[in-house]
Amino acid sequence: MNDLSSYFAMGGHGVYIWSSYAVAATVLVVLLAVSFVGLRRREAELSRLEAADE
Repeated sequence: MNDLSSYFAMGGHGVYIWSSYAVAATVLVVLLAVSFVGLRRREAELSRLEAADE
């Protein structure tokens, strides 16, 4: 267990390293969610435009 806790501590810099990983992962998840929402909106707009042309 001591090896695992020393791994996560990373020589005293673990707080900064793991928090930066958390921030990066959060940003990536938010970007993914925003992309999917944009995709759904564009698909709905395309369907609406195609229905209007018929």
